[in-house]
Amino acid sequence: MLEQDLQFVETAFKKYYFEHFDLLSIPNRASEREFGYQKFNGGMNRHISIKSNEELRLMLITNIPSDVYCSNAYYSFPNLPMSEKDWKGADLIFDIDSKDLNLDCRINHTCIKCFSCGEVSILQSVCPKCKSTKIEKKSLTCKNCIEGAKNEVIKLYTILEEDLDIKKEKIQIYFSGNEGFHIHISNSPYQQLGSRERNELVDYIMFRGAMPETFGMKKSNPLRSSFVDIDTKGWRGRVSKHIYGSKSKRSKAITEIISTGYSVFQQRLDNLKEIIGVKIDPNVTIDIHRIFRLPGSLNSKSGLSKVLCENLEKFNPFQESCFIDDENTNVLANCPTQFTLKNRIFGPYKNEKVTIPKYAAIYLICKGLANTTIQN
Repeated sequence: MLEQDLQFVETAFKKYYFEHFDLLSIPNRASEREFGYQKFNGGMNRHISIKSNEELRLMLITNIPSDVYCSNAYYSFPNLPMSEKDWKGADLIFDIDSKDLNLDCRINHTCIKCFSCGEVSILQSVCPKCKSTKIEKKSLTCKNCIEGAKNEVIKLYTILEEDLDIKKEKIQIYFSGNEGFHIHISNSPYQQLGSRERNELVDYIMFRGAMPETFGMKKSNPLRSSFVDIDTKGWRGRVSKHIYGSKSKRSKAITEIISTGYSVFQQRLDNLKEIIGVKIDPNVTIDIHRIFRLPGSLNSKSGLSKVLCENLEKFNPFQESCFIDDENTNVLANCPTQFTLKNRIFGPYKNEKVTIPKYAAIYLICKGLANTTIQN
């Protein structure tokens, strides 16, 4: 980030933390967690112990971080090196990101920026100006992306409640501040699970490694009576419902499964993973020492806040997580696609000098698609 852009964004972030500190929430058992932060154009600072809102406020105002983090894990000594922290357990956290959903809409709101010459253009495999393949994709998330991510959250929520018996009051859903959602599970029976056990849990949630025998199909001499009913709880019932369609069609579907054989049914289950499995980032849930974006903090990839979703269905991140003010700001914008914030449509811009609200300017600068070379 250029120096003038850095100063502009840091000033906006500092103002946000000064005026909206009440949006940040110190998690429970804060004194047992590791905190961290990253500065613009700087590295990660970890192994920090914070015990109160006052200490958090001081860290934010003093350092003006680009991103603020907190561990899901609990430690006896959170400020010591990892090998000396004494791990005591960790909350379950799931990350659902729209970029992992392979939605058709993404081609319409993703552009590229060339590392070699700085050219910005619509999505393509090489830079149209210098033909370099050293390019970075820049996505400006759309409403359809958010709806797709919401659908995955709903699928996950169902499994957490119905299969894992996690009470709804222990499940918190946050917009990540950029392209998806973080689902936090606290005070659950799963806090003591290590990485290996969490990996097995991820396999279950993503519907990975399903075996035909689980659903009644055997390699030799399969029995019709062994096949699962639609009303069965968990994945067995969900898969059966998806394959049969209805109880009246169950018999005919079983006949077809038996006739086509074991390997065909195995392939069918593998294909189902993409349809009914929850698309979470497995590495996030497995890592028991990871530090996560702190609720209420700003995301340096967008300038939007990580906020709690009280009503997921009605939640609009382009309105409800945008807290930077609307002061008119002059920027040189180079963004070949449209984006929406606070019910306003911006772009596309082609190396244009434009005057836009500060929240839109911050968004573009954070995406690397504008700079503040023009003076107000």
